[in-house]
Amino acid sequence: MGKEYSAIDGRLRAFIEAQPMFFTATAPLSGDGTVNLSPKGVTGSFAVLDERTVAYLDFAGSNAETIAHLRENGRITLMWCAFQGPPNIVRVHGRGEVVLRDDARFAELVGRFDADPADHGLRAVVVVHAERIRDTCGYAVPLMQYEADRDLHERRFAREDDESLSRYFEGKEHVAVSLDGLPGLPLPLPPLAATAQVTPPAWPLGNGGALRTTGSGDAEGVIGFPATS
Repeated sequence: MGKEYSAIDGRLRAFIEAQPMFFTATAPLSGDGTVNLSPKGVTGSFAVLDERTVAYLDFAGSNAETIAHLRENGRITLMWCAFQGPPNIVRVHGRGEVVLRDDARFAELVGRFDADPADHGLRAVVVVHAERIRDTCGYAVPLMQYEADRDLHERRFAREDDESLSRYFEGKEHVAVSLDGLPGLPLPLPPLAATAQVTPPAWPLGNGGALRTTGSGDAEGVIGFPATS
């Protein structure tokens, strides 16, 4: 009823890119830490960078659990569900990296998305290197009709500038520090304008910019963090 894939391409990629939302799951290393599960939307805020690497824009919010968990251990799972059409669930299990505003790669990465970063209070880009790609039947997922993106998030954060956005984050209890006390979003927030002056290296980074595979066929070393067993 399920299948594993070696790459995000063809119909699998088309399915992922067609979904109006997906979910992210992360957790701290601590056995009693808080597991985090977040829905992600906003048209144009997700991108497939290559057949083993995806990314999404991390927008303003009252928490930064995903950022904190990725900074600690890098583990992440993304999930897409078919709420329309044939049933399907796709999961990408992998290693994530938080690319912050003052990272040399930030400007180039933002250019890979259709969403306007200024409209939603962009904090970072989350890049995920897939270690396992698989689907399952999705027979129990209900059929639901997508109407449109909500405009509330854009209306709330489009009026913020870099300085006021940083103050907003500083006023939230669990942005700089996670629910479990882990370092979250570094503050004060670097201005978006500064990233325009950076000439970023070509994507992907690491290992001379090459996608390398192990003997088992797993890709490694794409975005600057070490491959794991």
